[in-house]
Amino acid sequence: MPPTIHFGLLLLPNFQWLNAAGPVDYINHHSNDMVQRLGLDPSLTEKAPIIQWSFISCDRTPVYPTSGPAQVPTHTYEDCPALDFIVVPGPDPIGGLPYGCEIFLRNRFADPRMKAILLICTASVAVAQTGILDGYHVSTNKYALYMIAKAGISGKGGKVSWLGDRRWHIDRKVWSSAGVTAGIDLAAEFCRQHFDKDIVKLARDVTEYESKPSRPDAFAQILTGIKINS
Repeated sequence: MPPTIHFGLLLLPNFQWLNAAGPVDYINHHSNDMVQRLGLDPSLTEKAPIIQWSFISCDRTPVYPTSGPAQVPTHTYEDCPALDFIVVPGPDPIGGLPYGCEIFLRNRFADPRMKAILLICTASVAVAQTGILDGYHVSTNKYALYMIAKAGISGKGGKVSWLGDRRWHIDRKVWSSAGVTAGIDLAAEFCRQHFDKDIVKLARDVTEYESKPSRPDAFAQILTGIKINS
């Protein structure tokens, strides 16, 4: 039997829809179910992992993104199963986290069963409030960094080493990306490192997506002259 991988998508209020849909759909193209649906090469099926998704929020009330349909959580912070990976799409970068979210993230990040957290766009700024990113080098949306630096806001994220010249970055179990579409590039790199190369090629060809490297980053110029770490 192929291995089973448990992913969680953390639904924060007013998350950006492409932050979630892009990485989730790209990762899921490597799943056993999707490879079977494609039916292009039956020999690839045994190489594709079974991917199970949990959609997590503080309760089971539908969560509305900035656009697109409301997402119905399948689990709460209390009843969410053990996870291998958590994907966090970016919300309002300076908005507060829902009640219970900080404890949930702290506990899951410390759990040795959780291998990595994938932070898309402004998610890293929001998650920095928990302190779990202290001491890590992290990418995020550059315009958000620009606005935060201009406003002189650091908050609990003051111990994070923010990167202004990366499209995505990996620091141990923290995988982070810059603005919106960079999340798909982060997902593509994640898949390249975690899945069989034949499955990776199949997903790339089916989605017709050529991912971008971490550097050079065409949008690094947004932060020219801006001090982002104090």
